Amino acid sequence: MGLTRIPQKTGSAVLRFFAYFGQVVGLIGELAVTLFTCRPRVRLAGRQIVDIGFGSQLVVVVTGAFTGAVFAAQVYFKFSELGLGTATGPVVSLAMCRELGPVLAGIMVSGRVGAAMAAEIGTMKVTEQIDALRSMGISPVDYLVMPRVIGMFVSMPLLVAESVGFGILAGYVMVVHIFGVPAVWFEHQVVSNTTLPDIAIGMIKGFVFGGLIVLISCREGLYANRGAVGVGKATTAAVVISSLAILVSNLFLSFLLNHFFPLGSSGFDS
Repeated sequence: MGLTRIPQKTGSAVLRFFAYFGQVVGLIGELAVTLFTCRPRVRLAGRQIVDIGFGSQLVVVVTGAFTGAVFAAQVYFKFSELGLGTATGPVVSLAMCRELGPVLAGIMVSGRVGAAMAAEIGTMKVTEQIDALRSMGISPVDYLVMPRVIGMFVSMPLLVAESVGFGILAGYVMVVHIFGVPAVWFEHQVVSNTTLPDIAIGMIKGFVFGGLIVLISCREGLYANRGAVGVGKATTAAVVISSLAILVSNLFLSFLLNHFFPLGSSGFDS
């Protein structure tokens, strides 16, 4: 009896995944239609830029700085054993630009902003405010989702840039002022080994991660039900699913973007 339930549960999970994926794709389709049929709500989008971008700066900066400092320390500890302590700077810079900066910024934003989006829209859903919008001829996607999408796409690359910048700066403080590596050498190595494609990878990942966060969070809010319990579950699911989506998509993005922008490339023609 137990063996027969395994394929049943597996099949049910697969069906739920495809249903979920279909709902997200449907939301993307509604956003595309809204983009070409409705005027942008500039005031609402501006409010979301402030809430997402300005409101998330502290947590992103602190996360990026301490991650950069710890990563620099660990790299220096090992590299110094091999006589390569002065090569710590480029490793920290490339790691922050290509991987640590965008991933950590995305996860922190999903915890702070994604949860808030799902809770706000979910509360409106269970209290029938979304139905009231439809009765007045206002599209919930146009009024609730599109401003958040615009706010996320504008804010997320900037937050990634802050995470990367403060991570490299914290690594500089750690390596130069604590471990005694010459500042001029650190700066020269970072500038000469960190190229425009390295920065572009971080920005592209931030853009993609922002899209995943806002789509998943808004989907959870729009499909919330069963009152306060449903809102709580939607909030938790938004954070968990968006964080997992960031980690999984980061693997595929790393392979794809490294194909177009390999390490050591100095431009976009490689």
